[in-house]
Amino acid sequence: MPSNKHRNRGSKINDDTMMPPNKQNTPSQEYEDDEIEEMQDTDFKKFMIRTFRSFQKQILELQKSLMDKIENLSRENEILRKSQNETQKLVEQESVIVKRNQNEMKSSIDQMTNTLESLKNRMGEAEERISDLEDRAQENIQSNQRKEEEIRNLKNIVGNLQDTIKKTNIRVLGVPEGMEREKGLEGLFSEILAENFPGLEKDRDILVQEAHRTPNKHDQKRSSPRHVVIKLTTVKHKEKILKCAREKRQITLRGSPIRLTADFSSKTLQARREWRDIAQVLREKNCQPRILYPAKLSFVNEGEIKTFHSKQKLKDFVATRPALQKILKDVLHSETQKHGHQYERRERKNTYQ
Repeated sequence: MPSNKHRNRGSKINDDTMMPPNKQNTPSQEYEDDEIEEMQDTDFKKFMIRTFRSFQKQILELQKSLMDKIENLSRENEILRKSQNETQKLVEQESVIVKRNQNEMKSSIDQMTNTLESLKNRMGEAEERISDLEDRAQENIQSNQRKEEEIRNLKNIVGNLQDTIKKTNIRVLGVPEGMEREKGLEGLFSEILAENFPGLEKDRDILVQEAHRTPNKHDQKRSSPRHVVIKLTTVKHKEKILKCAREKRQITLRGSPIRLTADFSSKTLQARREWRDIAQVLREKNCQPRILYPAKLSFVNEGEIKTFHSKQKLKDFVATRPALQKILKDVLHSETQKHGHQYERRERKNTYQ
């Protein structure tokens, strides 16, 4: 039995030596204490040698594994070190770039600040100049307004002087050029009175102070004859002759039709012309309109004689009279449009100038 027992143990030991080191059992695992005591010296020595070799092999393998791990760690450490160095270089480069960019940004900000400050100063100067120019422009506007007002006043004064000078004048239209060669203009006027107003021709108080054609120089290209201006000594005689002319309506000279009108300044004449359309409408409605001296409109409304110096006064009055408003609605509207167009043309003209 002991021999079989040793044989079994020997086969068992051989099987253990064939196993890999990590799979082999330690001697304490293979044998019990009583089995070790029963071993002979030879077997014990073999057992110890085998155990030593097993430990040695495991130690070598462990050592190799540790060396491999150390080598791997060293390699990884080297890689980390290189990576750290590269990262550090990149960080240093980025730091340099960031610092340079910061310096550039600071320089740019300083330049922008200086530029803004300069622009602010220039804007302040520009605002002062603009303010000065606006003040000057306002002064010029006020000065121009004063000048325009003075011009209007002067025109009114000149117009009034002209009307005063021409207050006794009668203007004769339609007298052919050269007809005055026989009797002169004064003789022609006497002939007009005799032909149309026999009673006035015998009135010795009607005296002609001056007679001339206007304009003084005859334009050969002009188809119509120049007007004849007759200056009488009194306004009374002028009004008397014109009243007779209005009553007779058809005035002639040697059978040819002519016209007798009062002589006015161009400004007053224009003002009188502006009443014509309104006077025509009122005449059609039997309102007995008249254009009085120098440029006033007079007509009968509801049994009363009304006189107006301006169209605005007439419009204000018409607004309170529905019947009259209905009569003059169209003509006043057209007048408003006409004056609006004239104002626009004047504004465009002033703008272009």
